[in-house]
Parts: sequence; structure tokens; C-alpha cells
Amino acid sequence: QLQLEESGGDRVQIGGSLRLSCVASGFTLEEYAITWFRQAPGKEREGLYCMSSSGGKTLYSHSAKGRFRISRDVVKNTVYLQLNNVKPEDTGVYYCAAKRIDYCSGYPPDFGTWGQGTQVTVSS
Repeated sequence: QLQLEESGGDRVQIGGSLRLSCVASGFTLEEYAITWFRQAPGKEREGLYCMSSSGGKTLYSHSAKGRFRISRDVVKNTVYLQLNNVKPEDTGVYYCAAKRIDYCSGYPPDFGTWGQGTQVTVSS
């Protein structure tokens, strides 16, 4: 059974940092692309950053450029999203999703396996 579990969300002050984790079970990261998405209050879910099955990285969010970083640990079967210099607009629920493809996607309907999400709240 394919499962994803996010963690690491918290309340953080403007300019602070967080590291989110996405632990995969039932499959290996070397066969699936993992994308991090964010859903802000009242907005549609948007793709942020993707790690392909081969370890390639694709950034989808202009606002995340230079501030967010994606990485993975194949031994731990975990993909991380490092959030630096956070801003109020980074507030939302962060999800990771998986798809068995050898390229990247930031389009939510492409993904059938999702985690439950982890809340990030940026406050002043």
C-alpha cells in the first residue's frame, strides 16, 4: 500500500525556517516523482517543488525561488522541503504527492497518492 506522511509543520515567525518531511512507504523514491504542494486558505493547491525519481529537481513556484530547497534521503525513503526566510504568504497546508513517472509534474490532478498534509503558519 502506497502511503505518504508529512511532518514538520509549525508556527514560525517571518524570516524563520522550517524543514518539512515526507516519508514514503510501500514504494521507493527511485521509482516515483514526489512533488510538494501548498494550499493556502481560500486558494487552490499549487505545486512548489518536485524531486524526480532520478533525483532531478524542478521548481514550480516563483515565490519559493531562492528560499525553498528540496532534497531526499533514499535510505530513509524521505523527501524534505526546507523553507527559509518564510513570509506570511507561505502560510498553508503543505502536502506531498507521489506518481510513478520518470519526470516531474506540478499539476495536482496528475497525482493519485497524497499525504494528509502538515500546517505551516507564518506570523509576525
